Order: sequence, then structure tokens, then C-alpha cells
Amino acid sequence: GCSPPCHAPSPAAASKRRPWWRQANEDMAVTDTTDAASSATTSLYDLLGGEAALRRLTRRMYELMATLPEAAAARAVHPPDLSGSEQKFFEFMSGWLGGPPLFVEKRGPPMLRRRHFVARIGAPEVKAWLLCFETAMEETVADAGLREALREPVRRLAHHMQNTG
Repeated sequence: GCSPPCHAPSPAAASKRRPWWRQANEDMAVTDTTDAASSATTSLYDLLGGEAALRRLTRRMYELMATLPEAAAARAVHPPDLSGSEQKFFEFMSGWLGGPPLFVEKRGPPMLRRRHFVARIGAPEVKAWLLCFETAMEETVADAGLREALREPVRRLAHHMQNTG
């Protein structure tokens, strides 16, 4: 006989796999090991400061997108009124960072690449979007360690949206 680890997971077990956006948060979560008897995981959403802090970050990002000349490429692929895009990004980031899964509750699975295929997103758009996000993060997130924890996953996310040369 074979021990259980060599068997493929059952369909029920496979269906319980974490969606990628939840797994991303788990990969970025911080474990507090100050109490040896128990370790608690704190989400990046909580470390950021919850809803109010995330709202400051996303609002500032879209203010920058609307006003920075260097952000013109990112601005051009958004609708004239940025408020809907800002709200959707806030909802997505809430769940992605381990807070309430607002986007999923309102709109279903993120399917970000599919949702962004309506826009031509190339290297200039990604660069401009990242400039807005990273500048907003520098201005609204005081903790340098938290900014660093967010930087690379957000960069990967932004580059994943690129759909043209």
C-alpha cells in the first residue's frame, strides 16, 4: 500500500483550495511570534490601519493619477470619472490585503486580467500606474517595513495586467 500523501487530493479537498487573491494575502501576512504559546497572523489590511488607511491610500493614488503628467498613460486607460475605478480598487485591495472581501462580495471573483482586457495596457501604463501607487504609498503609509512588504507583490500584480507589448 501507499501512504495517503502519494494520493491525489479528493475533488472536495481540491475545491477548498484558496483562491489566488487570498493566497497572495496569506503569503504576505505577518506572523507575530512574540508569544511562544500561540502565534497569531496579522493581515496587511490590519497592519495598514484598516478601512480608513486603505481609503487614504487609494484616494491619494487616484488623485495622483488625475494630476501627475507622468501618469498620463495610466490615466488614459481609465474612464473620465475616476471615482468608480478608485472604489473598485479599494474593494479589491481590501480583500487582497486580508480585510473584508468587498470586491468578491459585490462583483464576484476578481479575474483581473480578464477585466482589464478592455484597455491596452503596455509598459508605459504599468510604469505610470506603479508611480501613482508607490507615490501614494510613500505619502500615506508611515511604516517603511510595511511599504516594503507591499511593494513587490503590487509590482507583480501591476505587471500581470500588461496585455500588450
